[in-house]
Amino acid sequence: MFTAILLTDPGRAGLDAARLDALRANWNGGALRWLNPGIAVEFDLPQRPDDLTEVWQEWQGQGVDLCIVPSANRRKRLLLADMDSTMIQQECIDELAAEAGVGARVADITARAMNGELDFEAALRERVGLLAGLPTSIIGRVIAERITFMPGGRTLVATMRANGAYAALVSGGFTSFTGQVAAHLGFDENRANTLLEEDGHLSGRVAEPILGREAKVTALEEITARLGLSEGDAIAVGDGANDLGMLWRAGLGVALHAKPAVAAQCDIRIHHGDLTALLYLQGYSVDQFTE
Repeated sequence: MFTAILLTDPGRAGLDAARLDALRANWNGGALRWLNPGIAVEFDLPQRPDDLTEVWQEWQGQGVDLCIVPSANRRKRLLLADMDSTMIQQECIDELAAEAGVGARVADITARAMNGELDFEAALRERVGLLAGLPTSIIGRVIAERITFMPGGRTLVATMRANGAYAALVSGGFTSFTGQVAAHLGFDENRANTLLEEDGHLSGRVAEPILGREAKVTALEEITARLGLSEGDAIAVGDGANDLGMLWRAGLGVALHAKPAVAAQCDIRIHHGDLTALLYLQGYSVDQFTE
């Protein structure tokens, strides 16, 4: 048994009941269940539709995300989340680079690395090298002035934790950012890379080993083992090529506003919804959200 979920940007409550009912009937689905009127709805399916790709593209053109998930074990007990361009709306290293006067160069490397065109670890070392000499005090200013949170993040973490889940922020970014982001959003733990410092300035080096794609998979393995969970009990969310390993391994892997090459490799793609989409995917209705 499967469940189809359709959702849109929470600021555009425009899901059309008549069109939804026509889709449900065409797929021999069950009754519509509104998770949030005009914003998110679901219905059961006996099997995955053969024309899913074509129908997905049609709804995407209308600003609607369409996802098909197994009906069993929908409520996950572990959240694994990327940070940059996922829980926050920026790439931290790009913001630091802008302060160092090398913003355009670093942003280009970041984009190529996140799209899978460059080796993540080599690209990270190169970008960090360009930050050498930057005062460490800049980090606090970047967090205060340049970092904004992805809509729905605190609600996602709070709701899952209120229902017994564990939340881990697992980033290829830096602990100087993840510590504060994790605390603000309510994560139980965070893992990231460490920027090395010398005399109050960034040295241009990052502590080894670098936390990249394999380290995120390792985090999934270690945390599920520690909590006595299976990988099927986890939901993972990210946007870059270094997230693909954990997205493929988790019971539910969600590509959120992902780079095109990354989204193309994932079954569950959210392009229009915010982070509360992960709650709808698990069957939560808006009246069950915790702030």
